[in-house]
Amino acid sequence: TVWVDNDKYYVDDQGLIAEGWRKLKDGNEYYWAYFQNGGKAVKGNWKNIDNKYYYFDDDGKMLTGWILDNNYYIKSDGTMVTGWYKLLPPDSEEQKPGPNSGNKEKWYYFTNTGKKFKPVLNGNAKFGEKKIDGVRYAFDENGELVSGWMQISGGSNPGIKNYRYMNDDGTVRTGWYSLEPPEDLLGNYNHLVEWFYFSSTGEPYASKTDKLNISDLVKIKDKQYLFNKNGTPVYGIQKVYQGNTYSAYYFGESSQCYLIKGKQNIKESSGKSEEYFFQTSTGKGLTGTKDSKLYYKGRLVRANEYMKYQVFAVPNESGSGTTNYVVNSSGKIVSNGKVKDADKVEYKTNASGVLTAIDGSTNISGSFETPQEPDWANND
Repeated sequence: TVWVDNDKYYVDDQGLIAEGWRKLKDGNEYYWAYFQNGGKAVKGNWKNIDNKYYYFDDDGKMLTGWILDNNYYIKSDGTMVTGWYKLLPPDSEEQKPGPNSGNKEKWYYFTNTGKKFKPVLNGNAKFGEKKIDGVRYAFDENGELVSGWMQISGGSNPGIKNYRYMNDDGTVRTGWYSLEPPEDLLGNYNHLVEWFYFSSTGEPYASKTDKLNISDLVKIKDKQYLFNKNGTPVYGIQKVYQGNTYSAYYFGESSQCYLIKGKQNIKESSGKSEEYFFQTSTGKGLTGTKDSKLYYKGRLVRANEYMKYQVFAVPNESGSGTTNYVVNSSGKIVSNGKVKDADKVEYKTNASGVLTAIDGSTNISGSFETPQEPDWANND
């Protein structure tokens, strides 16, 4: 039994050229080789045999285990694996799976061609995603399935939107979940455990900038939420921008965190409760009058109790100019009336409560106080 013709063919002890599978000996070790029709050995290549793929090295030996730069895995019977497979990593001190391998085994995914999936990582990202059978998974640079928080983009300065949270089975988390924030971002949070909401693709909802924007308002089931840059839902009275202008929106207590509309009595940081009104259609803090009361960015505008009546220059919603209203200490506008403040200054108003004359003169000059802004939970 010898190799002939530069080790291309193998002749058995009967002088016949071998074809098909042959178990051969090399020193003290046995190995499998495969000879095609005509007897030529398969070497340094893949071979499809009975619809299963095998790999033979340059000497014609059928290989097993991790091969070709650890990109393929061959089972002990020589067949190439595809799909999901739990294995010891290539650099493991143990050589094969078994009862003692335990948690050292990792999940890998091999494509239809047998090649192990490894993500193409951008920047300083350590993990990448792949959608398999409609489900998203995350893998590290070696193709190992991972769980927990994983940075998949964002380079050396990532934000929460650059992370995904992977369940223990490797699938991406979606929907509401309370958990500890990513270790690298812990300094941005006030609590050890925070609430996050993950989209259908696993991306945490978060505002794009430090300033909250009304375009980031999101409806989840029957409630509307707004998430800050760190991905946690906001609460309290929030300064929310639309373009270059801002107004107030109320997201309730810390146990609520969803948009609340209509008239509200809200306890401010001073300890006192104040009346607010948020439009029932949009939730935006009202600037203007409702039910004979004056509001500015949702907060009720009241005259100083000592002055009894007071003129306020309310900035117009258009962003240009102001409108002068006369209100009493309860926040009610003076409609079609004449009143005097504590200093005996007389104010005359029209039906909308807008100042039309001072002490009988329609030549109104000077400046008036701007109403107090809401008691912001956030400020910039």
